[in-house]
Amino acid sequence: MSTTSLAGRRTVIVDGCRTPFLRASTGFIGLMAYELGAMAVSALVDRNRLDPALIDRVIMGTVLAEPKTSNVAREIALAAGLPLSIPAFTVTAACTSANVAVASAVEAISAGMADIVVAGGVETLSDVPIRFRRKVRQRLIAAQKARGPLDFLKYMSGLKPSDFRPEAPAIAEFTTGLTMGDNAERMAKRFGITRRDQDEYALSSHHRAAKATADGKLGDQIVWAFAPPTYQAITQDNAIRGDSTMAKLDTLPPVFDRQFGTVTAGNSSPLTDGGAAVLLMSEDKAAELGVQPLAAIKSSAFVAMDPREELLLGPTLAIPLALDRAGLHLDEIGVLELHEAFAAQMVATIRLLADPEFCRNRLGRPEIVGKVDLERTNVWGGSLSIGHPFGATGARLVTTAARRMIADNARYGLVSACAAGAEGHAMVLERI
Repeated sequence: MSTTSLAGRRTVIVDGCRTPFLRASTGFIGLMAYELGAMAVSALVDRNRLDPALIDRVIMGTVLAEPKTSNVAREIALAAGLPLSIPAFTVTAACTSANVAVASAVEAISAGMADIVVAGGVETLSDVPIRFRRKVRQRLIAAQKARGPLDFLKYMSGLKPSDFRPEAPAIAEFTTGLTMGDNAERMAKRFGITRRDQDEYALSSHHRAAKATADGKLGDQIVWAFAPPTYQAITQDNAIRGDSTMAKLDTLPPVFDRQFGTVTAGNSSPLTDGGAAVLLMSEDKAAELGVQPLAAIKSSAFVAMDPREELLLGPTLAIPLALDRAGLHLDEIGVLELHEAFAAQMVATIRLLADPEFCRNRLGRPEIVGKVDLERTNVWGGSLSIGHPFGATGARLVTTAARRMIADNARYGLVSACAAGAEGHAMVLERI
């Protein structure tokens, strides 16, 4: 666990925007990830009337990378029309990929290595890379030496039809073989989180997101998208279910433990396509350009734990560390934006931060971290309702937190997310 605090020049958030977040295999099914990222980046630069030549680098996160665009950040920068001289690179850290992108930008700016950075992330679950199995891949690589169809067949000899079954990427831990959903089930049982606890939280997320959409709260961060084959404007997220009820959620069967489970499609974040980007500057560069920032980044913390113990509790370790580095208490945070991977994970995080035994034994703290006020948390909805493009969610969290701080006249905001690999991130923002 790193104990390094932010030092050097202060980094400010100038703006952030994203495409609509759409359920996989819906409106964005005809687009590649880099195209979604380019929509967000080009809109971000255009609406801020920023000279693209001033951008020092582009950093984007992604998880299930398309082999044709392995450095998707570079393809995004090129497709967005940025100068060819701007370096761009891609980072991956599961659901905190965009968090890492933003934190990497902060580190570069703080160290004086950059003045202006575009950071964010992108993901498409509509077109994930599907491979042949290893045995077939090895034969196909060797068969590149074949001198004709008959010679090619020699390389394929001995393979069975079953060997050619496609191998889709598994959203599971390499070390344990468990998916995040499996772990959410284990967490719910371990901490006594009921189906009703989860469904009530999920229902609240959908209702909040629907209200925020209707009230125009999300409009400033969403850029319209035009996708084939119709190229009609897509202006809103499409996973939000404002008409959802407890009765409807009750009808959904468990997904991961079909006999005794409580985690359903209704209390889990949906597979989602989308891109998001944040414009970051050094405070002095923003002043030089006459730009009014939304907020400054006060502290940041990355943590990791044993994936065999728990995958989803990263925020319970990262939040107190980020607060300590900022010299703040949870009660002083006016806006919280926490990634909702699963309702079970959210309920557990909220409970454990206020649990004396957990804080004493697991965190080594004599007092609780604090009680999470739901009236200050994910007020405009969260990943359960808005959606969760793995590589992009962190940028949405940062953008929403900064905008909510202005709307709520809050001095401090906090962003946090869990990630596969049993990692977590938290970041404290301060209103300018």
